[in-house]
Amino acid sequence: MTDKRLTGGIIHTYQKYDPKRIPDPMQPPPDLVSPALNHMMYYGSMRELTEEELARAIRLDPSQIAGLGPSLDALLAMLEERKRKILATYETDGVRKKARRSYHDYAKQIQPPRKYKDYYRQAVREEQIYDLERLWYRINDDQSPFSKGLVQLVDRLGDKYEIDELAANYHFTGRTSLTIPEALEIKAELEKIDELLKQLEEARETAQIAIIDMEALSEFTQPGDMETLEAIQKQVRDMLREMADQQGLEFSKGQFRLTPKAYRLFQSRILERIFSDLQASRTGRHTGPVVGEGAVEMPSTKPYEFGDSVSNMDITQSFTNAILRDGPGLPIRLKSDDLVIHKTRNTPKCATTVLMDMSGSMRYEGQYVNVKQMGLALEALIHGEFPGDYLQFIEMYTFAKPRTVGEIAEMMPKPVTIFDPVVRLKVDMSDEKISESIIPPHFTNIQHGLQLSRNFLALQDTPNKQIILITDGLPTAHFEGEQLYLLYPPDPQTESATMREAYLCHREGITINIFLIPSWSQSSEDIQFAHRLAEATQGRVFFTAGRDLDRYVVWDYVSHRKDIIG
Repeated sequence: MTDKRLTGGIIHTYQKYDPKRIPDPMQPPPDLVSPALNHMMYYGSMRELTEEELARAIRLDPSQIAGLGPSLDALLAMLEERKRKILATYETDGVRKKARRSYHDYAKQIQPPRKYKDYYRQAVREEQIYDLERLWYRINDDQSPFSKGLVQLVDRLGDKYEIDELAANYHFTGRTSLTIPEALEIKAELEKIDELLKQLEEARETAQIAIIDMEALSEFTQPGDMETLEAIQKQVRDMLREMADQQGLEFSKGQFRLTPKAYRLFQSRILERIFSDLQASRTGRHTGPVVGEGAVEMPSTKPYEFGDSVSNMDITQSFTNAILRDGPGLPIRLKSDDLVIHKTRNTPKCATTVLMDMSGSMRYEGQYVNVKQMGLALEALIHGEFPGDYLQFIEMYTFAKPRTVGEIAEMMPKPVTIFDPVVRLKVDMSDEKISESIIPPHFTNIQHGLQLSRNFLALQDTPNKQIILITDGLPTAHFEGEQLYLLYPPDPQTESATMREAYLCHREGITINIFLIPSWSQSSEDIQFAHRLAEATQGRVFFTAGRDLDRYVVWDYVSHRKDIIG
């Protein structure tokens, strides 16, 4: 009788079948939106993505692509065998000697001018291309025989470098000697094989077929092998298009375009990541109920008490209580003990502006990406959980500009255009000849950001107003009327103007909460100023690593809303 276990073992060995790795039919599709949005976060470009760019950015489950594993395994084995044969055929000791001899023999043929003779001999002896090139520039005559000879000598020294690198990187065990041109060709072929092996290994793990250099691979394969791989590549491309359409990526004219659906999906995934880190006892994002007069009825009820509004009465339960008390029959007479009232919760509105620092220093360590992710996460939270709240984003650099959520991905740190160690500029912005486009954009104007925030919040009918300021340090720009001051290093004049604006915010009931992002140039002065600014409005200062910014801001917003509501 046939041993079934033996048969199963053969299937497992030759067909790469692993019953433990059968893909779950309910497994969610790969995330195409996040890589696309992350690409735009880093580069600030809203241009459309090509199929290849999207395919390179995402990871797929190779087990879901029929034939991918065996095809790639066969190609890997073929390339490994080709590499093994090359290493087992040739030796490199002989060609290294040839390259060294070729270099030094040619160097002896060159006759340098007398004043360069010692320098030339030293450069030849030390075998440094840099020294030979430097000598060529010193001659300042590229038509002289000596200059032309130096060019040829540099080429031969370059060949020697290449062959030394070949011998160092690969272990040859054969006996066939090589000429210098043959050795250079072998080196190029081995490097191409190594690159293809790396691409195939990665494709086997992630199904990123787009990363494979098909043209280079075709040099080592049979036509049938390439046809199989190209068919799989088409299968992956079709699958990507289908999943992209489901996730809000529209395909048109060979490129993918992000839609509002894709933005919402990306925002929801940011929130999932943030709240997945909360402790089990704190995972609920909804605020606790406040019993009493409120705008929203809750499913739970309570007995009627004097002063409760009958507009919130649970009519069905109240009449049921009356029938249970007196029995069926008409008329039904309600008493106060029969009445049941829906509990309600108050939902006071909260108005928030978010000042997002996009000055030149935010480029360091990609802090601007963390700021933009925070903005999308906070907007998603408010849109989904607190739809009655007001939220306004403001981009802050030399000027402050209101931004919509759709513009966040495009925002980028402003390029540094002045490199002087001390900057003292004053610009009359009322002058019609002066436009913002000619003003250095990379300064930090917190005062203007606070002023613009105050104007937005003044229009909101709620006592709960706050400004979330995200920055990495001291302000370096401010307005005094129509006069714009750009002062670096940070100046007390700018600090005073910023503090005056903070006091105006406090007078209007606006709280400033500051999230201070670490920076290479941050000092105790930056921290002290942040504390003074927050304390002026009874706000707080948070110190957080950039990658945790979205988590801290969202958690703080939820906690703040709980304080307001319950």
